[in-house]
Amino acid sequence: MALTPDGSEAISASSDKTLKVWDLKSGKELRTLQGHSHWFRAAAVTPDRYAVISASEDRTLKIWDLTSGNFVASFTANGAIQACAVAGDGTIVGDMLQAVCTS
Repeated sequence: MALTPDGSEAISASSDKTLKVWDLKSGKELRTLQGHSHWFRAAAVTPDRYAVISASEDRTLKIWDLTSGNFVASFTANGAIQACAVAGDGTIVGDMLQAVCTS
């Protein structure tokens, strides 16, 4: 699970291969993100709330537009990805992707 920086939304990763975005005030599901072929290990939100990064057993990191739920990009690693993180300034995502993935 990941929280948006302002604490207004939660993103839950599930074994049904989806990410769900929840409004924490109302408790309502806002959208479902689908696209991985295996279950998720982790999710992280960028500091600007623009994107959600998801890590999956299918060897991919996927980037999603948090507001629309649209898929943005995918990066493939050499093995299952166990975790993902985003630095406060957002730069670690690019450094991490260059180090472990091929686009």
